[in-house]
Amino acid sequence: MSSLTDADTIEQLLPGFAGKVIRPGDAEYDKARTGFYGDIDRRPAGIVRPTDASQVVQVVAAARDGGLELAVRSGGHSIAGHSVVDGGIVVDLAAMRGLDIDAEERTAWAQTGLTAGDYTTAAAEHGLATGFGDTSTVGIGGLTLGGGVGFLSRAHGLTIDNLLAAELVTADGQILEIDAENHPDLFWAIRGGGGNFGVATRLRFRLHELESVVGGMLMLPATAEVIREFVALAEAAPDELSTIANVMPAPPMPFVPADHHGRLVIMGLVCYAGAAEEGEAALAPFRSLATPVADLVRPIPYPAMFEGEGPGGAADEDFHPTAVGRTMFLETVEQDAAELIVDRLSSSDAMMRVTQLRVLGGAVARVPDDATAYGHRRSRIMANVAAFYDGLDDRAIRTDWVNDFAADLRQSDTGAYSNFLADEGPERVRAAYPGATWDRLREIKAKYDPANLFRHNQNVPPAAA
Repeated sequence: MSSLTDADTIEQLLPGFAGKVIRPGDAEYDKARTGFYGDIDRRPAGIVRPTDASQVVQVVAAARDGGLELAVRSGGHSIAGHSVVDGGIVVDLAAMRGLDIDAEERTAWAQTGLTAGDYTTAAAEHGLATGFGDTSTVGIGGLTLGGGVGFLSRAHGLTIDNLLAAELVTADGQILEIDAENHPDLFWAIRGGGGNFGVATRLRFRLHELESVVGGMLMLPATAEVIREFVALAEAAPDELSTIANVMPAPPMPFVPADHHGRLVIMGLVCYAGAAEEGEAALAPFRSLATPVADLVRPIPYPAMFEGEGPGGAADEDFHPTAVGRTMFLETVEQDAAELIVDRLSSSDAMMRVTQLRVLGGAVARVPDDATAYGHRRSRIMANVAAFYDGLDDRAIRTDWVNDFAADLRQSDTGAYSNFLADEGPERVRAAYPGATWDRLREIKAKYDPANLFRHNQNVPPAAA
């Protein structure tokens, strides 16, 4: 594939295109090419914002027939920078934000320019919810296609476990409506296989009754014992409780006492999707682990789980972190692993560093291994190690720290979650799709995208003819 150096030819490739085209030199260009992460600096020849699937077909055809690099952007949160490409075309779905909720049937058709926050807020007006991730500004397209791990995972499964159908624009320009009965091979593949098979323009989800949750932030001092017991409690908790334990230096937030700033804490995000009285009972053991540094857990509407992302947080448009990270799965967090986490985080002088632990199981593990392209149903704990950096020299230092830490923390589960992979090479992509999943994905890729047009993703190459 080639790059487009003369941006004026975008109009030649898209005659009569009714959507918006943003080119270098336009006032919106720099903002439109910027994703969430601040270390991605690419300059596409054009950023195209279609309003429906037929316009997406035009853009796909232009890239295919013109031999151009093509990237697809839903919310711009790709850790690997796959939402933007140098010299080619970006299909930016930001203008596609339609949402049709059938409260009686508890289903919703959603266009993929919507964010998790958009969808969650609208569904909550009907007392309903679909589980996405844990950040409001993430686009539902990329999050869903990769799997979708978040606040409701143990209660209701991954996002893909609640995906009923999809509208997909394929490399040959077809608009396919796929589900378990129509193009079942493709429907299997997009549930975990990422953007390898086309541009998802609409997704149909199952909704669950959820008037409120018991949730929020519980911040505890982080000793090895508290980390170990927090994870053990999360594993033993009812399926209605999902937790995210961020072990990190306490940031200078207004509700954090000054004498705790910079000290290691567990910034625990907890969400009990059930009755308030039962939720309080389920969370009582966590509160008893140590005297909380801060306790913001209470009965709240589900959309409030996405709040508190204020200045410097995920909902701050000016916040573009530069960070190095590695994702993995763990079987257990016993005392030795907990001590390693404390030691490594304490010994680093990175401006921010974190070990994130997400206990899985529950509804995630009740789905058969081969039911979807997400191949980690038996994995018990998802772990992420990350460090922020400042400049290229600092990046090298933090990369070594992250790699060494991850290598020492890694256990026998060698898998990886594709949505949390950075640009780490084909071996790590292969780890995201273990066993027969990889071969099956390659066969389906060869059927629907034999030329690998959709390759700016955690790429699964088509099987050889």
